[in-house]
Amino acid sequence: MYFDSHAHLNDRRFDGDREAVLAKMAENQVTGMMNVGCCLESSLQCIALAEAHPGIWAAIGSHPDHADQVDEALLDQYRALSVHPKVKAIGEIGLDYHYEDIPREIQKCAFRMQLALARELDLPVIVHEREAHGDALEILKDFPEVTGVFHCYSGSWEMAQILLKAGWYLGFTGVITFKNARRALEVVENAPLHRLLIETDCPYMAPEPHRGQRNDPSLVPLMAEKIARIKGISPEEAGKITADNACRLFRISATETI
Repeated sequence: MYFDSHAHLNDRRFDGDREAVLAKMAENQVTGMMNVGCCLESSLQCIALAEAHPGIWAAIGSHPDHADQVDEALLDQYRALSVHPKVKAIGEIGLDYHYEDIPREIQKCAFRMQLALARELDLPVIVHEREAHGDALEILKDFPEVTGVFHCYSGSWEMAQILLKAGWYLGFTGVITFKNARRALEVVENAPLHRLLIETDCPYMAPEPHRGQRNDPSLVPLMAEKIARIKGISPEEAGKITADNACRLFRISATETI
């Protein structure tokens, strides 16, 4: 059993063969998937996809690229959507200082507002954090009750230790199969296995030997193989443990997977 803890299967790049991708996912024993929203429209798409397929769940929220859309009216819509039984998290939310299309102060305000919503709803969060390590940690200090996963983790082992101590999970994509992924591999090597998640972030971040191609959930076993080699266990064991981690974080019963 494998679990893709972060996917965007609602992306238009899957419009031509989404059902075939889902079939291939099942063939490769990927029995669970968290489909993650980036704005209101994509959050609604995530819920619709989760409704239509067993083993798929939805996260709702606004990515930092859409932080300028976050206001009380939007939070009310997310609050209403959160009662859906397939909604298991708020995300993806956070900070992205790589391009800074949205000013930092607006991103930080939207991040705080959505963390407060997660605290109110008692839901885990899926955090997108890119080149904003210090600000992200500083904001999280004000929300000690909120935990979740730092998806596509890109921080240092020192930062990882702070997050792990606070109860967070760390998500890793196909990047860990790249030859230059030294920092991510250091974290995987040192972090406890029961706090690691595997994700595709599809259609992005395809693992080797598919780097540069469209990613999809059927490739999750390749990340499990890499983690297994680092931890000295079988790929099947790495898959099961990381799947159990995802189910525990998102409060999903093992009987609910495909």
